[in-house]
Amino acid sequence: MDGLIYASWLFVVALGLTLVFGVLKILNIAHGSLYAIGAYVAASLVTLFASWGLGGHFALLAMLLAAVGVALVMGPLMERYLLRLFYARDEVVLLLVTYALFLILEDAVKLIWGVNPYYVSEPYQLFGNVAFASLFYVGYDFALIGLAIACGIAVWFALNRTRSGKVVLAVIFSREMSSSMGVNVDKVHMIAFTLGVFLAAVGGAFTAPMISVQPGISVSVIIVSFAVIIIGGLGSIEGAAIGAVIVGLARAAAVHLMPEAIYLVMAAVLIFRPEGLFQRAAARKI
Repeated sequence: MDGLIYASWLFVVALGLTLVFGVLKILNIAHGSLYAIGAYVAASLVTLFASWGLGGHFALLAMLLAAVGVALVMGPLMERYLLRLFYARDEVVLLLVTYALFLILEDAVKLIWGVNPYYVSEPYQLFGNVAFASLFYVGYDFALIGLAIACGIAVWFALNRTRSGKVVLAVIFSREMSSSMGVNVDKVHMIAFTLGVFLAAVGGAFTAPMISVQPGISVSVIIVSFAVIIIGGLGSIEGAAIGAVIVGLARAAAVHLMPEAIYLVMAAVLIFRPEGLFQRAAARKI
């Protein structure tokens, strides 16, 4: 259960990361900073709602509004006015751009919220305790597993069972062919990146009650998220789910014995299946 609880929020964050890579072919290092911003904005909104006397389940609404706000502000700004300027450049340049953005956002977070930790304990108590196998777990942890399942199903359904999702898959397969068929590729890029930002912010917002929200949380998140999508395969939703479960279980099993087990799993996948467990076959370009 500890492994699944850890894997739940990690899957939501990694889902946004792998979606952005699948559509835009960008390894967004700033994804961890967006997770952190989601956590900080959620902590601020929950505190604000509490000062208005809106406690209880309104805290969940505050966290969701925080994630939506971060996505609607940061997503279009970053994609349209920064990343879009470098699409024609080498992929390494885009990687360096997102790393520079990560450094800028880290300092911006410190300037806005300071260096003291924020604690948002009220939402964590909403669902009481749950008995499982003679142990007691916080009900909020199980709600987080439900949130991860809902996010995964929603993204999979949107991509594979809707007309808009078919357009996105077409852009993933070939930007040039999609553009020649009349698809607004720039719009697809912006929507996909904004959705990726939303998933990162959701992960941060709903993890905030479980952690101390403080500078530095973005670093560990982005490292482990990269491990998840490397294990599962870049651009694969199913791979992100399996990768998150593997990393979560490895962490839970090794937390007291060998914390490096997560990276040993990642190294083993890179050695025996470097394209990832669920990487789709890529068409050869001649």
